[in-house]
Amino acid sequence: MAATTPDRDAADAGSGPHPGVTVAGSADVADAARIGAGTRVWHLAQIREDARVGRDCIIGRGAYVGPGVRLGDNVKLQNYALVYEPAQLDDGVFVGPAAVLTNDEYPRAVTPDGRLKTGDDWTAVGVTVGTGAAIGARAVCVAPVHIGRWATVAAGAVVTRDVPDFALVVGVPARRVGWVGRAGVPLVADGAGRFVCPRTGQRYVEHDGLLTEE
Repeated sequence: MAATTPDRDAADAGSGPHPGVTVAGSADVADAARIGAGTRVWHLAQIREDARVGRDCIIGRGAYVGPGVRLGDNVKLQNYALVYEPAQLDDGVFVGPAAVLTNDEYPRAVTPDGRLKTGDDWTAVGVTVGTGAAIGARAVCVAPVHIGRWATVAAGAVVTRDVPDFALVVGVPARRVGWVGRAGVPLVADGAGRFVCPRTGQRYVEHDGLLTEE
């Protein structure tokens, strides 16, 4: 890892094993991770071996990206977000502060006979998140679940089942309470089965519990 600069405690974006990437001196980034140009990795963040992080991402203070995790371009992991393998996040995903994407359906520290579990004693399952979706602060996504494109998971929600595209889910366990558009703003009903974004004017149609853009 490149040396720390005195003004920003960050590595020179043109040096080290990840050229074009800004890495804080206190971050821990595996040489075997692949990180796209323009990405910034801040203090105390950790990116594990074989993780793939796209271009122009922000990996916040204390965030964790597990081995083999895949992040698209323009992804933002806020401070202390935890993304465990084998999660896959598409372009433009937002993960709020202290949110957790889990990977163990039946967590135990030990086997039934009391032996400490190793990686051979369980199978990791991942959370997948579609393009543009947002996961609020301290939300928990319990694998295996899929968060649809442009969906919003409210702060503190616990997601235990798949979330449709454009859905707004809240609570424990999370349930859909409305729809959101690409701008993240709740949509306004505009006739039977039709909705409009008050910010962009984009129109949407609901059919059989799913929402699509007109």
